[in-house]
Amino acid sequence: MLNTLSGRFLILTTVFVMLAEVLIFVPSIARFRQDYLEDRLERAQIASLALLADDMLDGELEKELLANAGVYNVVLRRDEMRQLVLSSPIPHPIAATFDLRDAGAVTLIRDALKRLANPKNEIVRVIGAPVRDAGLLIEITIETAPLRETMIDYGLRILVLSAVISVLTAVLLFVAVRMVLVKPIKGVIGYMQRYAAAPEDARGIITPKAGVIELREAEEALQKLQIELTHALKQRERLAQLGGAVAKISHDLRNILTSAQLFTDRIEMSEDPLVRRLAPKLVNSITRAVSLCEGTLAFGRAEEPAPTFGRVCLHEIVDDVAEGENLVTSEAAVEIINAVPRPTMIRCDKEQIFRVVMNLVRNARQAISATGREGQITVSLHETEDAWWISVADTGPGLPKKAQDNLFTPFQGGARKGGSGLGLAIAAELVKGHGGHLDLGRTGPDGTVFEVCLPKGDGAL
Repeated sequence: MLNTLSGRFLILTTVFVMLAEVLIFVPSIARFRQDYLEDRLERAQIASLALLADDMLDGELEKELLANAGVYNVVLRRDEMRQLVLSSPIPHPIAATFDLRDAGAVTLIRDALKRLANPKNEIVRVIGAPVRDAGLLIEITIETAPLRETMIDYGLRILVLSAVISVLTAVLLFVAVRMVLVKPIKGVIGYMQRYAAAPEDARGIITPKAGVIELREAEEALQKLQIELTHALKQRERLAQLGGAVAKISHDLRNILTSAQLFTDRIEMSEDPLVRRLAPKLVNSITRAVSLCEGTLAFGRAEEPAPTFGRVCLHEIVDDVAEGENLVTSEAAVEIINAVPRPTMIRCDKEQIFRVVMNLVRNARQAISATGREGQITVSLHETEDAWWISVADTGPGLPKKAQDNLFTPFQGGARKGGSGLGLAIAAELVKGHGGHLDLGRTGPDGTVFEVCLPKGDGAL
C-alpha cells in the first residue's frame, strides 16, 4: 500500500493538510485569546456602567457583577479622569500588562503561544478601548488559568476538526487519483505487458483513449513506439531469414571457389602466353570472392560475446597484427609502425581489440597497396583522464565519398573495389561492446586516421 502511487499520495496529502491546519491554528488561537480578553472587557464595562447608574449598590451585588464579568478590578477612564469603578482583593501581584488597543498580529501570536506554554496561574492587567465610545479606556485585572483552559479546549477542538478534514480530504484525493491517474497508468502497463509477451500480435498495440492530456500523449508515444518496434521486428525476422540463406550460399560458394583456387596453380604453369597473362587476374578475382564469402559468414554469425576485461599490453597486440599482416602478403612497400609505448597497459578484451586493430590495419594496407605506391601505417596510443585513444593512421589515398557516407555499414562502406565494408562494421561493433566508439578522425589525399575510444570506467587499472 505504501509503495503504491495512490498510497503515497494519500500519506502526503494527509501530512500537507495537517501542516496547513497547524499554520492556520497559530493565528486562530491568537485570535481566540484576543476575543476572550475583549469579551471580558465588554462584560466589565457593562458591570461598571450598572454601578455608575446607581451608586447605592451594596458590596454583595458588586461582587456578583465582578464574578459575572470574570475580573477582579475594573478601571474606567472617562473625561480624562481615571476611576476605579469595581474592585476586589487580588490573590497575587500583577505579573504583566497587555494593551489590546494597538497590538499587532505578531504580538498577539507571541502572547498567545506564551500563555499556552505557561501553566502557572497569574494575575494580568488588560487594557482596551470601551465599546460604543463609552470612555477613553478600560482596564481590567484577571487571572490566566481560565483563559489558558479555554484556549486549550479551543485548540483541541481545532486539531480534531483539522484531523477529520485532513483524513476526509486525503480519502477524496486518494479516490480521485486512483480514478484519474492510477487506473489509466495500470491500463498502459497492461498494454506494455501484453505487447512484451507477444510483440507480433497487433492486438497488443495500445489504443489512446485517456482524457488527461499528459496521459494521452504518453499513450500516443507508446503506440508509435510499439508500431515502429513491430515493423522493426518483422523486418529483422525477414533479414534473419535472408541472412541464413546468404550464409548457406556463401558457405557452399566458398568451398567451390576454394577448389577453383587450387586449379589456378596449374593454370599459372601453362606455357600459353595469353593464359599466363590472364591467370593472375583470375587468381585475384577468385581470392576476392573467397574473402567476401568468409567476411559474409563472419558477419552473419551469432552476436559477439560480451568482452572479458583484463590488463592488456597494446604494444604486443600491435606487434602480433603487424607480424600477421607481413605473413599474409609479400608487399614490402607498406610499413607498419608500432608507436604504442611498451609499458602502457589498457583494460579491454585482448582478442576483440586484436580483431579491431587487425581490421583497421588490413583496410589501410589494402588501400595503400591499391595505389601501387609505398606507404606507412602508424598505430599509436594516447591517454586522457577518462579513456584510452587508439589511433590508426595511414598515408593512403583517403576514403571516397561513398565510403564516407556509408561508414560502418556492411556491404556498403567498402573503400576499394571488391571490398565489402565488413571490417569496419565488425570493428565498430566490438568497440561498442567495450562501451566506446570508433570514429573517422580525418581522411584526404594525404591519408586517413581512425580513432578508437575505450573508456576507463570505474574498474580502470
